[in-house]
Amino acid sequence: MTKPDPFGFDMSVSSSKKKNPRGRRSLSGASETSTRICDHEGCNEPGKYRAPKAPDVLDDFFWFCQAHVREYNLKWNFFDGTTEAELNAQLTKDKVWERETKPVGDPEARAWARLGIEDPHQVLGANATQNPGRGAQAGRRLPPTERRAIEILEAKDTWTKPEVRKAYKKLIKVLHPDMNGGDRSQEEQLQEVVWAWDQIKGSRNFKG
Repeated sequence: MTKPDPFGFDMSVSSSKKKNPRGRRSLSGASETSTRICDHEGCNEPGKYRAPKAPDVLDDFFWFCQAHVREYNLKWNFFDGTTEAELNAQLTKDKVWERETKPVGDPEARAWARLGIEDPHQVLGANATQNPGRGAQAGRRLPPTERRAIEILEAKDTWTKPEVRKAYKKLIKVLHPDMNGGDRSQEEQLQEVVWAWDQIKGSRNFKG
């Protein structure tokens, strides 16, 4: 037994329908509150059954009597005017309820892809390996900035400053606009090379 609402409100569904009869339909689909006349030409019967006007206008309706809505439904073709390619595409979507499965991928790979890198190992150059193992990066310990500078200059941490400087000059000839016909498309990379040489030039970790 349900307890009465102490505030005097009846929140039941049946009560709501009684207070708001608008749009109520019978089991046959007829709108009991419709006061329209059938939209079929020459028919004066009550239009209690609605039917969409077109496949691409599904929120605008004709209102017919029962006989004429049946006639309309028999002629209705949702795919009228659709090409075979469009029909096949719709059938493919319908197989998954128009919720296509998103491809499962490596989130780390997607993060690199946003930087324009297909393979994360590309950032390490041609000598990158998926599992370099211990000892594969044997060499001197350098500050992170100098280690990065060596990578940018494509040099080795065992080189002397004059040897690193040769690598620096070689890159400058390739990247500097005055050396390649005024092409400024590689200015950012050029700035990185200049920055890298500045790190090595003032370092005490490389013999001069």
